[in-house]
Amino acid sequence: MTESIGYAEAMEELEGILDEIEREDVDVDVLSLRVTRAAELVRICKGKIHATRIEVEEIVATLQDVDTEAEETT
Repeated sequence: MTESIGYAEAMEELEGILDEIEREDVDVDVLSLRVTRAAELVRICKGKIHATRIEVEEIVATLQDVDTEAEETT
């Protein structure tokens, strides 16, 4: 299932989960659910970082193409 959640929102939720599981009185039954959710959020964040890196590389490549075309016409 692909979830539509922003990077900042995912990171905020991850921080909340970390705070919760670091408590000494964490419920063991809840711990597994929180760790599973944290793993999902990490995958979402990594996917967003990867997609953004690709977009930035494409933009930079386009700019380099424009520079090359400008140099060839001068």
